[in-house]
Amino acid sequence: MSPDFLQHLKSEGFAKGEIQTLLDVSQELELPTRHILTQQGEVPETFYFVVEGICHACYLTEDGKAFSKEFYWEKDWVIGFESLIKQSPSPFLLETLTACHLICIPVEQLNQWKNQGHPIYYKLLETQLLHKESKERFMLLFTPEQRYKLFCEHYPELLSRLNDYQIAAYLGITPISLSRIKKRT
Repeated sequence: MSPDFLQHLKSEGFAKGEIQTLLDVSQELELPTRHILTQQGEVPETFYFVVEGICHACYLTEDGKAFSKEFYWEKDWVIGFESLIKQSPSPFLLETLTACHLICIPVEQLNQWKNQGHPIYYKLLETQLLHKESKERFMLLFTPEQRYKLFCEHYPELLSRLNDYQIAAYLGITPISLSRIKKRT
């Protein structure tokens, strides 16, 4: 199993037994660019940990528009908790944006942990909640220019891995707005 995955679990406070439980049900995947992990409207069967690469989640409209939900990169958990909790199809498409090394875990295992009140479920839920609140704060409290500056400070390695359209989507602005911000900075 990936040493990066094991190190991340330890750093997040997972106990030895919890780590072994995750390892017992996990599978490593190497996937190419633009591989669909979950179609919008499909019930997800797995969730993921990103060891290497970038994944993208987006909402697709009936008239062909795509709205970026989130990008996931190294050390991110990719879990559609809405689908899990509501036992419903995924409201978004999930794909690899680059070639990816992922740890794949069955959703059924997550459901078992949920039903058993297992600490792993709560750790994953807490991780997602903290991420969501951080992203919400990022989007609501900062201007687009501040968001771009924070993005550059916190994720400099992503600047070379994402194009301007993708960065703008992450920041919640148009590529034209991003271009103007970049000219001012």
